[in-house]
Amino acid sequence: MDRSKRTAVVVGIAVILAATASLGMYRIVSRVPAATAQVNTVNVVVAQHPLKLGTRLTTDHVKLVQWPASSPVPGAFSTIEEVVNRGLISALVENEPLTSAKLAALEAGAGLPPSIPAGMRAISVKVNEVIGVAGFVVPGTRVDVMVTLSGKNPFEDSTTRIVVGNAQVLTAGTRYDQEKAKDGAPIPSTVVTLLVTPDDGERVALAASEGQIMLTLRNPLDQNPTVTTGVRTAGLFGQPAPAPPKPAGRSGPAKPSQPVVAAAPPPTPVYTVEVFRGAKRSEETVR
Repeated sequence: MDRSKRTAVVVGIAVILAATASLGMYRIVSRVPAATAQVNTVNVVVAQHPLKLGTRLTTDHVKLVQWPASSPVPGAFSTIEEVVNRGLISALVENEPLTSAKLAALEAGAGLPPSIPAGMRAISVKVNEVIGVAGFVVPGTRVDVMVTLSGKNPFEDSTTRIVVGNAQVLTAGTRYDQEKAKDGAPIPSTVVTLLVTPDDGERVALAASEGQIMLTLRNPLDQNPTVTTGVRTAGLFGQPAPAPPKPAGRSGPAKPSQPVVAAAPPPTPVYTVEVFRGAKRSEETVR
């Protein structure tokens, strides 16, 4: 047998032995039961799909999942009956656990009112595509409310100033459930509802009544207060504002002028002079 034939025989035998050994090892390993770790779990109620602010929960909105007992969710619910017919005060994403902090009280109902924190107020303002920052004023964003007041007469400048800063947008549009809006997509709307303090609510109402309001969109991470001095028409050109006209005098007959009394001249100073006449001494007064 020549060398090439011997090589082929050796390689064939090696392949057969390797295949036989691999098959035997596979059968041995496949018969060994897989080791499974036992993990303790608990039931947790989660959202079946994304839910909007103010939604009244039903059995179609939520489901039960197994959650590791070693990592409990604070305030979570273990049964669906505990959350049915309660309103959401915070939007949820799919499979997000429901907690007591995201649900209104049992008798509070649903809609927007339960989502207003104690001590705060919700006020709606009329907007258009420009005032609403091209539709990007959506629920959850933060805005500053700016007002422009026109001068009452030609001697008064128009003024623009921010009256309320860092206000949260609760809703955009005539309904709070903006089902057609995608995440981050603009919402064409005519009404925007803001979450403000009672004092800020008065400022917004007065600004909307006396002038033209404008919303300025801000970064939600920017929590610094907005402090400005406002701007006037003259300030656009680097000029000081014109002085207001002097008030006109009262109408009616003129009062007679009082005679002017001349001031008395100052008194002439008095000097005392000591005089000697021979051996006699005397003092004389000289003006």
